[in-house]
Amino acid sequence: MNIHTIADHLNSLADNSETGMNFDCQPISGEVDVLQITILGREELPIFVSVTDDQILCISYLWGADEVKQESLATMHESMLEMNIPMPLSSFSKIGDKYVVFGALSINSSFDDIEHELAVLSNNAIEVIDDMGDYLL
Repeated sequence: MNIHTIADHLNSLADNSETGMNFDCQPISGEVDVLQITILGREELPIFVSVTDDQILCISYLWGADEVKQESLATMHESMLEMNIPMPLSSFSKIGDKYVVFGALSINSSFDDIEHELAVLSNNAIEVIDDMGDYLL
């Protein structure tokens, strides 16, 4: 499994996706190859996928630290921690100055599992941004 086989599969789905979502995949070459996945209608929240020997990691960037009301930072972090467990297949993290939601799958996951994870992660990202809106500028 690599980003190119994932991209080929998702791009070939068109309207035949199990999740009802249309995926547009663009490989990004670099020190670590990454697949940028855009879901039709959710272009502002792409998902970035990388594949290692052990896992498939899916990340969606939510907002920057500079977009958080500083007086609400502690309350926002507490809300995120409380939301973390009941949010299926996704967790929060911070990469540099960006807040993200991510999920990880086994390298042996099926294409259906990957598609499902991407759909859930995208849905969770939208829900989190909506739920955390009061803490953001």
